[in-house]
Amino acid sequence: MKRTVVANGNEMVVEGAIDAGCRFFAGYPITPSSEIAEGMAKRLPKIGGVFLQMEDEIASVACAIGGSLGGKKSMTASSGPGISLKQEGIGLACMAEIPLVIINVMRGGPSTGLPTRIAQADVMQARWGTHGDHPVVAICPATVKECYTETIRAFNIAEELRTPVYVLTDAFLAHLSEKVELPDGKELKIVNRKRPSVKPEDYYPYDTGFGDVPPIADYFSGYRFHVTGLNHDKTGFPDINPVLQESEEERLINKVLRRQEKIATYENYKIEDADIVIVAYGSNALGAKEAVDSARKAGIKAGLFRPITIWPFPSIALQQVAASAKHIIVTEVNLGQMVYEIERIILGGRAVTEIKNGNLIFDTRHPRSSADLTTVLQANGTPIRPNQILSRIKEVA
Repeated sequence: MKRTVVANGNEMVVEGAIDAGCRFFAGYPITPSSEIAEGMAKRLPKIGGVFLQMEDEIASVACAIGGSLGGKKSMTASSGPGISLKQEGIGLACMAEIPLVIINVMRGGPSTGLPTRIAQADVMQARWGTHGDHPVVAICPATVKECYTETIRAFNIAEELRTPVYVLTDAFLAHLSEKVELPDGKELKIVNRKRPSVKPEDYYPYDTGFGDVPPIADYFSGYRFHVTGLNHDKTGFPDINPVLQESEEERLINKVLRRQEKIATYENYKIEDADIVIVAYGSNALGAKEAVDSARKAGIKAGLFRPITIWPFPSIALQQVAASAKHIIVTEVNLGQMVYEIERIILGGRAVTEIKNGNLIFDTRHPRSSADLTTVLQANGTPIRPNQILSRIKEVA
């Protein structure tokens, strides 16, 4: 039966996680994400799950990794400074291919910054925060309901690909309350990790004979296997063979890249005949959508391209939109991060589809765009207003 609730973004993250099957949470309080930990503390013990408040963010992510290795869908949540501390653990989860969902309720920075104010300044941290070549999936909801639906999708991707997945909300969305209709549980698409069907003595945790995403066994279920942050062979034990490690590094990234047209979701709004395309993500896209509506009333052909998944970025979809646009306006609540990725994609014509034998393979179906590119950026802790975006639309029209 469908449920109607009044809740904020943090509360919807909790609901989404529970409905996705999350039964293990480890975290540490930090503004503006603390309600997620509070909600999980209330809910998990009632349904046979485990909540742990650890002594710090480093211990939290390590504990969540352990929960996942024990066979439970696991999540941790924090904000910018805490995510910085979690990066070493996130890198371990990438290398060891451990399903994990990481919620980052973005706030102003760097350092302590603006703890109670909005920002979108962690998008490059999500992409490159941990060191080395590694796969990344990051999702950026724009509404309270999407905090629910996209958290579920994050768990599905993490389980399917054996990889960490970020959900990036922000201080505004976290505390914005709305009336939300949630789907019947029977309507939800829930993905569970692929577990081995072979005997324990025949199991290898990184055996690519089963595909580019090997099955993962649960600890304490009769399977014994080694997990390390070092490069390894199919047994999980360290191996420095250059040929093997080159192919394994490429596999980690390609298991995301080769599925990007399925993973990299987006929204086109009034884009069909748009001469001016606004690119906005997260809660900032709500103001951008209002600006598009106002521009249309003024006779200006404006439209919105909203990436929902920001890593991998929906590059090919953006190239299609940009091909016929005269102007691209990128707006984000920071001083310029995603704009550089967008510039590379539309002006450089560079949409990477996979890595093969050390070569980047590019999609060549769409030409480079000749559109002008400009921005509406802000990093003062307040949302970008629709009239700010509308003013820039009128400037370029």
